Amino acid sequence: MSDVFDPRQVRRAFSRASTSYASAARLQREIEARLLESLDYYAQGRPESAQTPTVVVDLGSGPGGASRALRARWPKARVLSLDHALPMLRAQIGAPAGAFGALRKRFTRAPDRICADARALPLADDCVDLLFSNLCLQWIEDLPAVFAGFRRVLKPGGMIVVSTFGPETLHELREAFAVADAVPHVSPFASIAQFGDALIGSGFRNPVLDRDELVTRYDDLSALMRELRAIGATNALRARRHTLTGRGRFAAAAQAYERWREPCGDGVSAALPATWEVITAIAWAPEHGVPIREGDRDVARFPANAIQLRKR
Repeated sequence: MSDVFDPRQVRRAFSRASTSYASAARLQREIEARLLESLDYYAQGRPESAQTPTVVVDLGSGPGGASRALRARWPKARVLSLDHALPMLRAQIGAPAGAFGALRKRFTRAPDRICADARALPLADDCVDLLFSNLCLQWIEDLPAVFAGFRRVLKPGGMIVVSTFGPETLHELREAFAVADAVPHVSPFASIAQFGDALIGSGFRNPVLDRDELVTRYDDLSALMRELRAIGATNALRARRHTLTGRGRFAAAAQAYERWREPCGDGVSAALPATWEVITAIAWAPEHGVPIREGDRDVARFPANAIQLRKR
């Protein structure tokens, strides 16, 4: 059982956001586009006959933008679009397919939609060539366990391309609400070192990680909160307050947030920033027979500074 997150609340929030997510997820689309660029690494070092994956998973697919991009990139591959919120999967029906979408849809197979939990993938061992996941893993506290699940379903030499948020994400919001309320309002996020250690500890090889900070801006705290609700990124902590935030506490948080208001320049009025620490990672599943652990003893440990970091 999750001690930090309430999985049912996560599912409810994203189910409610199924009709608004696609139009509100501007940051998520930007990170998705960067992650899709990393797919060029899949073919590197592989023989020509193995440069096209047979089975591709889009985990935490939401309204399916990445699933459709993966389908367009590899028309002959089977793309599995997995999400734990059924309304998100239903939202994929009739979604725009992009340029030449109608013609492509006529001659290619649509992604297979599967309602599933990332912590318990309903897939056979050694059946996936590529696992893609954009901004799903920040909702999972036990990274070693979920990476062990990824490794189970991946073929030897299979590749993961994933993104998540780091601990600097929404630090302004966290600090503003801390002034007004003792109850946490922002999720904890794993650091890039913790993320890399979990990959290595689960047996993945040659992980390459990026860290970036992006900033979005809002007229006021209410505008930021509306966008978070629209993308399903609401408070899903077990320790959250289970009643609405009172007007007094919200007003106090809004006043505390004002310390970060900054001019935008070019005649645009001052705005409130929201920081997003974005972590992306690429790694490869090992060949058969490579153990993860022996009993309670680590087979090997690697310092965080041994993880390769790509710098932009």
